[in-house]
Amino acid sequence: MTRINALTIAGTDPSGGAGIQADLKTFSALAAYGTSVITALVAQNTRGVQSVYHLEPGFVGEQIDSVLSDVRIDAVKIGMLDNAAIVETVAGRLQRAGITHVVLDTVMLAKSGDPLLMPDAVESLRRLLLPQVALITPNLPEAAALLDTRPADSEQEMLRQGRALLEYGCGAVLMKGGHLDNEESPDWLITRDREVRFTTPRIVTCNTHGTGCTLSAALAALRPRHHDWETTVAAAKHYLTQALAQADTLEVGEGIGPVHHFHAWW
Repeated sequence: MTRINALTIAGTDPSGGAGIQADLKTFSALAAYGTSVITALVAQNTRGVQSVYHLEPGFVGEQIDSVLSDVRIDAVKIGMLDNAAIVETVAGRLQRAGITHVVLDTVMLAKSGDPLLMPDAVESLRRLLLPQVALITPNLPEAAALLDTRPADSEQEMLRQGRALLEYGCGAVLMKGGHLDNEESPDWLITRDREVRFTTPRIVTCNTHGTGCTLSAALAALRPRHHDWETTVAAAKHYLTQALAQADTLEVGEGIGPVHHFHAWW
């Protein structure tokens, strides 16, 4: 098996279901060695976000420098970036690093609806990060925010918005259709060569905390072992589907519980 070193750049979740903690669990579950850079300290649990401690952008940059100066990094997952200054810091460091497999989860809201990205950072995300990442994974509200429009209400509109996001320069777009009112949960992978539909039956569970973090981390962990994004997305979605199917076996919190990252073992 190819040894993969993966880096997550994201905020924290003390309850363990999302953010850095979910990313590291996902990396481990998929046999990738996890490293991490923290962008914000978030007091949150399954019921919501209570507060955010904002880190100095310079310290975020120092963390990235520390990891990249010592560890070979094969793939990067980017999650919560908090503000425009941190977006600029991360974008500058990654541009110099030249890492091929970079997945950007365009995190803007927690599952509870609490904001995780300041409004002034959206333009920085569009201008500085989208042009240099290999894949972005917006849900429908996030895609709409990036395009300054209303969320898609059909798969045809998902495709149109995905194509528009591709014009910002990213390598590919995975439009996540979980917000559509469908029996299925369709996702569309949009590249400059192909448009591929992925769908799975909706898992009936309230425990969906960290699904976006988990999927994007899985994509980063798996991409170096696959030839293209199509096979990577299929493998990552299979992992997430099983994690959702087993989520109700956990007993974590009184709100929106986490998915089961280690469903294959316990």
